[in-house]
Amino acid sequence: MKNRFRAAVGVIAGIWLSFSFGSAAYAQARLKDSAAVKKEAIVGNRDQGSGIKINFKEDSPMGTKDSSSEDDEKIVSALDTEYQEAVKHHDAATMNRILSDDFVLVTGKGKVFTKSDLLKEAADTEVIYERQEDSNQTVRVWGNVAVITALLWAKGTDHGKQFDYKLWFSDLYVRTQAGWRYLFAQASISLPKTP
Repeated sequence: MKNRFRAAVGVIAGIWLSFSFGSAAYAQARLKDSAAVKKEAIVGNRDQGSGIKINFKEDSPMGTKDSSSEDDEKIVSALDTEYQEAVKHHDAATMNRILSDDFVLVTGKGKVFTKSDLLKEAADTEVIYERQEDSNQTVRVWGNVAVITALLWAKGTDHGKQFDYKLWFSDLYVRTQAGWRYLFAQASISLPKTP
């Protein structure tokens, strides 16, 4: 499972990647068929000598879009919107269905959250959302990997303390045998308030 997370990060970057996560764990991406991502990427953990191969369609990810790619964009977009609604309404069952078991969120302040962490937060009804929605959403699909970039607006109260902020995020979804799953998220720090 952790290798799938590392694979997705490596494919998005499309370069050699040393991903420091915790102590000495990192991911390495080696691209085949020249420097451009064309047919496959081999990604693995150098320490363990393991890896997985991700295959791309002949015309993806850098080529033309086909109708299935456009369908995938719509599916992933709707899934991410459904996820934001589930967070807003403390719907742990929907969150559990959408999140990959090895999900990781890295915030702009460097905090790391897992699927388990987010499901625990969903059970905390002292966090009340007035808003938990995104805008400016862009979805890109490369074979079995999709990336969403959007602007999140979160507003409400957390144990009586008000919060109101906007931040940019990137979400990574992977296609599994069970459908698209939310695998990785990275959020910016809160944006400065504008008058």
